[in-house]
Amino acid sequence: MIYLLLSVLSSTIIFIVFRLYKKYEVNTLQAIVINYFIACAVGFFGFIEGSDFTEVPSEKWFPGALMLGVLFITVFNLAAITTQKSGLSVVAVATKMSVAIPVFCGIFLYNESTGVLKIAGILLALVAVYLTSIKTKDGISIKWQNLIFPLLVFLGSGIIDTSLKFLETNYVSKTDVGLFSSTIFATAGFLGVLVMIYQAVRGELKFQFQNLLGGIALGVPNYFSIYFLVLALRSEGYESSTIFTINHVSIVALSTIVGIVLFKEKLIRKNWIGLILAMISIILVANSAI
Repeated sequence: MIYLLLSVLSSTIIFIVFRLYKKYEVNTLQAIVINYFIACAVGFFGFIEGSDFTEVPSEKWFPGALMLGVLFITVFNLAAITTQKSGLSVVAVATKMSVAIPVFCGIFLYNESTGVLKIAGILLALVAVYLTSIKTKDGISIKWQNLIFPLLVFLGSGIIDTSLKFLETNYVSKTDVGLFSSTIFATAGFLGVLVMIYQAVRGELKFQFQNLLGGIALGVPNYFSIYFLVLALRSEGYESSTIFTINHVSIVALSTIVGIVLFKEKLIRKNWIGLILAMISIILVANSAI
């Protein structure tokens, strides 16, 4: 469970960094692109020993890593569009509710266990994610013509987690976790550069130093959030449906607590109920694995 805890902590740091972007006027797209290269570098120089990088394209997991890299940058852009059209709460709900996809895939494709505690915990987790994500008493509202964007974010985020499980189970050896993670980030980074080149051609690109710092601050925890999640999925005695549920709900709960402590966020009653349900769901799902 130590790897799961480290993944949750890394993801929570990502939340903190994103919150600081607005304060320091960091361009999110530029910082995201830089972040991918920083995350890639962390893996290459810190967690990969004696690897022949020229052999990477011949690895069985390479096509999957490329696909994940494409999904990373695509889902990010879809999330940005969703934020503009429907608000941050909608993005938060779509991203975190996507945990349902890898959880149900784990149960139905990998024949993972089910039980009263586990099912109850998963259902409570979904309710908790929704309640902690909404920031208005009236809940969230989406115009029907904009519904496609959060749906794509939901599907894309769920496919990313499900693909990580599939590749980790079938193709990625224990010694290749670092190389696999770095390849994903490198792919997303290069695609991001293409987007920035397009912006430069259109005269829309304006680089500022804080964007570089923002990318560095994001890249390190971003790498570890994926690296430790893959290692957590390898933990003996814990199924992927358990890992993904606890991971997502813990991130939501811890990020909410951090928002209260560090950023003086004011929670409405629904948020507090969601936070309590999140704690209960973690206990239920964790106990179902014992």
